[in-house]
Amino acid sequence: MTVNLTSADGFVFPAYVAQPKGTPKGAVVVVQEIFGVNAHIREVADGYAAQGYLAVAPATFHRAKHGVELGYTPDDMQAGMALKTAVEALPAPGAMADIQAAVDYAAKTSGGKVGIVGYCWGGLLAWRAAALVKGLSAAVPYYGGGSTTDEEIARHPNCPVLAHYAEEDHWIPLDTVEKFKHAHPEVEVHLYPANHGFNCDHRGAYQEASAKLALVRTLAFFGKHLG
Repeated sequence: MTVNLTSADGFVFPAYVAQPKGTPKGAVVVVQEIFGVNAHIREVADGYAAQGYLAVAPATFHRAKHGVELGYTPDDMQAGMALKTAVEALPAPGAMADIQAAVDYAAKTSGGKVGIVGYCWGGLLAWRAAALVKGLSAAVPYYGGGSTTDEEIARHPNCPVLAHYAEEDHWIPLDTVEKFKHAHPEVEVHLYPANHGFNCDHRGAYQEASAKLALVRTLAFFGKHLG
């Protein structure tokens, strides 16, 4: 189902919500790639709901454009990059305010602890959220584009973080991943023999073995920190 959430500044935006059977054992906020809350992101949320979590996927493009749901063609990629640039250019806190509203909703609705998982741009937002958003008990960024820049490495997460990166990712150079690891010994970092986007089974970059292993690790991590 889709619900409307309200940020601290009064901004109203939609979020896809997937309900588990029975009482949630916690909640997971699922942060989109640059393609919007599309079929893949909804499936990811459904997957966490099937594991017993209330899953909430906020539309983090909503401040730039409403109703974004892109595919994976070169034109879609270009459109998504432009929207990401527009949202990143917003005055602070920008999309962080919407993620905070999603976390607050997830906590209230589930009655449990809240984790966050994000992919691509959402991975970067999940990393930022670990430092900036209140009420998170765990964060799992997948190949967060930009998360290994000096500016992002300087952040200090306030919850446990598990970070997934890809060895063949041409967007995130391996030397910057090593720099991130060195700066954050408290973060559990895993590298996979895969490309950027390896978790998305709607894209050519999908790498099944890496996606499955990353999910096993993520569920164990959430199990430990969210219950």
